[in-house]
Formats: sequence, C-alpha cells, structure tokens
Amino acid sequence: MIASNRSDWPQTTAQPTAVVAMGGHAFIQSGETGTYEEHERNARMICRELTVLVERGYRMVITHGNGPQVGDLLLRQELTRDSMPRWPLDVLVAQTEGSLGYLMQRALLNELRSRGIHRYVVSMITQVVVDPNDAAFGNPAKPVGPFMRQEEAERLRDQFGWIVREDAGRGWRRVVPSPKPVRIVQAEMVREAVHSGNIAVAGGGGGVPVTLDPAGDYVGVEAVIDKDLTSGVLATDIGAELLVILTAVDAVYLDWSTPNRRRVGAVTMSECEQYIANGTFPAGSMGPKVEAIFGFLERGGRRGLITDPQSLRDALDGRAGTHFIGRI
Repeated sequence: MIASNRSDWPQTTAQPTAVVAMGGHAFIQSGETGTYEEHERNARMICRELTVLVERGYRMVITHGNGPQVGDLLLRQELTRDSMPRWPLDVLVAQTEGSLGYLMQRALLNELRSRGIHRYVVSMITQVVVDPNDAAFGNPAKPVGPFMRQEEAERLRDQFGWIVREDAGRGWRRVVPSPKPVRIVQAEMVREAVHSGNIAVAGGGGGVPVTLDPAGDYVGVEAVIDKDLTSGVLATDIGAELLVILTAVDAVYLDWSTPNRRRVGAVTMSECEQYIANGTFPAGSMGPKVEAIFGFLERGGRRGLITDPQSLRDALDGRAGTHFIGRI
C-alpha cells in the first residue's frame, strides 16, 4: 500500500459503485506466452484504462478471470505428479487470486500515485458458495489453460485423463466443472472496503468455489466458476450501480463469424432476455457476459456495459461499447 492522507480522499457518501470484470487473457496479449514480465506489463496497461472510473467519481471493485493461469498450474501439477504433492483445484484458484490480485493491486497503486490520486487497493481471496447438486459437476464445460491443436489436446487427454473440447472455433482446451455462483461469502467485506474509499480486487477467477457441509462448514470443491457470473452476483450483493465487463472486442456483435456481423449499441431487457432464450451468443465467450449483466439488472442494477479496455472511456460517454439498461 502507499502512504495516504485520508483528508485528501473525496467524500464517498454519494459515489456510485462500479464492478469491473476483466478476463484472465487480459494479462496475456496475442502472441505472448504468459511470462511474469508480460503479466506485469499488461496489468499496468489495463490499470491505465481503469483509472477513468476513479477520475469520474466511481467507487470500484475489480474482478478478473484466471483461465490461462489456473490451466498452467493444472498442467504443472500433472507434469510433476511423481515428485510433488497434488493440490485440489479450489486451492489453485485461490493461488491465482493471490498472484493476479497482487499484480493488479501493485499496478493500480502505481498508476494512481502517478496521477496524484490517493487510494488504498486491497486484494481479497473470495469464497463463492455453489450448489453441490449443480448439473455442471456432471458436465464439465469451463475452458481452462492454453489453446492447443486438436492433436496436442488429445495427447494430454490420453496422458492425464483430461476432458478436452474445442473452444468457440479458436482451438482446443481442457474443460472442468463450472457451477453457478449462489452467494459471495466476503461480499460485506468488499462493500465495506469500497465504501471506505478503497478499491477492491475480488472474485478473481470467479472466486474459490465452496459448498456447505451438514455442520455448516465451508468445503472447497474442484471447479472453476465463471468470473462474469460471479461479478454479476457480487455487484448485486454490494449494491453496485454499474457492471462493466471488459473483453477482447469493443462491443457485442450479432452474427460475429459472418460477413454480416453488426455491432449492438444498446440492448433492452426484453431483447436481452430473448438473446439468452435463443442461445444467440456462444456459451464459451459472449453468452455468460450477457447473462451476467441481465441477472444483475434483473436484481435491481441500473446499468451494464460490455466493451474492451481501450474503448472504456468512450463507452462511458455512450460513444462505444454495448449498453444495457435495467427495467424502468
């Protein structure tokens, strides 16, 4: 943390809260291999874009994905299975929450300091309650780890017993169970942090999936929760007004893979509901993002936005991105 004079902080009583969700691939740009230096540089780049929300008076919570990073940890475990003890998937999710949260926390502190903005930034290992009877446990479908050629994916499947699938035409990846989030255990701590004028990094990788045993104790489960769905639940739980989902494209597009693709500038709740019912957007990419924003707005949120980091400033002014407005 940086030293801060609390008297310099703006009053927070009337500030709206924004939850900003970014993918795990935001730390790894096209053509990169995912080195520490690349993660560090990309974290600083995205934090430069996120400061626009602070400058415009928002309290802010940042969530992030961890697909590539937790996939690498899973592969590292398999490659060292004969010499190193195995850790369950929920612990690996917590490890990526800590490492990526640290990179974001440090990058954002440095970016704010360079602009003369005084805030504390805190990273939280966030547990998320899921239903142990969720159908996802019987149908693993969440991609983790790097994209691979089919031959390589099938080799690893045969070698390690993985379940592999093609991911939205972009390559093959390992898949694991992805139950839906029910409740954010640390939601009140996140709310208190941002209402005190701080910035929180929480829900990393969708949060650590846990269930409750008959005695009421939390028990970790082997799964990865979709970070967009967790972000929507977290935004509801802390009373956020705005949910921003940052992705690799500047907006939501219809007929994306065809020459007739077209950008969607604004979406009504009825249109959004229809898109979800029709399965308009792929489950492995834009589908959960649209579903997360719809759920957030249905539960009382005011505004949702999907765009890329570079377009965030223009999107906040209505000049870019896809905008979702709650029921009036």
